[in-house]
Amino acid sequence: MKKIISTTEAPAAIGPYSQAVRAGSLVFCAGQVPLDPKTAQIVSEDIVEQTRRVLDSVRAILKAEGLTLANVVKTTVFLSDFGDFQKMNEVYATYFTESAPARSTVGVSTLPKNARVEIEAIAFDDSGAAGKTASDTSG
Repeated sequence: MKKIISTTEAPAAIGPYSQAVRAGSLVFCAGQVPLDPKTAQIVSEDIVEQTRRVLDSVRAILKAEGLTLANVVKTTVFLSDFGDFQKMNEVYATYFTESAPARSTVGVSTLPKNARVEIEAIAFDDSGAAGKTASDTSG
């Protein structure tokens, strides 16, 4: 059974997808772009600010399910300009300070709303709560 995860602390989905889905002990976070959760607008053109906003959104989605960034086992980072890699990486390192997850970084020609960065994440819930029956809360 899958459970849909949603929070107002992260931007609403801009298409027919969920912010995250739990399947057993795994939580799959959809790719997040740097949208302000309240205005749905890109927060800034600056890659540093964009990366912070994206990771704050991932953190908020995980928090809605009782998890933290420490539960993340894999991320995929998409960059529209690979010249942004170093600055993105510096910000990323401040969010994953211990036991960094596995990561892939991919250069792409464009991202939704012309964002410079998008990050998706997979988290593992090792608390035992995953053994409880999940229910679909999507309405």
